[in-house]
Amino acid sequence: MPLRIALRPGEKIIVNGAVLSASGRCDLVVENNVTILRGREVMTPQEADTPARRLYFACMMAYIDEAGAAAHSEDIVALLGELIEAFASTEAKTLCVRFAEKVASGDYYKALGDCRGLIDYEAQALGRLERTAA
Repeated sequence: MPLRIALRPGEKIIVNGAVLSASGRCDLVVENNVTILRGREVMTPQEADTPARRLYFACMMAYIDEAGAAAHSEDIVALLGELIEAFASTEAKTLCVRFAEKVASGDYYKALGDCRGLIDYEAQALGRLERTAA
């Protein structure tokens, strides 16, 4: 089934490693399997400033950089190990396991969705720590 994507003017998209930018509003129909990320799903190295965000960045790179996926996978394993040790919640650990299963099967795009959940959990945990310290 084709994937329909609507882009706003200036919105960026990565298709098979190429960064494309919409010069105006446009609709795309993707007819085959490609590696694709919309601008809001892309994280810069500077934004990868917490453990869960670094995990997202490594997974994103494994997804868009097929040639370097093995090296990025090593980063994913190391970062995931750190997160599992740091998280006390069963819910967060379960999310880590779901993420790991998707990465192990090579489904990096779906793993990114789980990782966004880990980023949210991490942000809430850090917020609780800040409130407790104040």
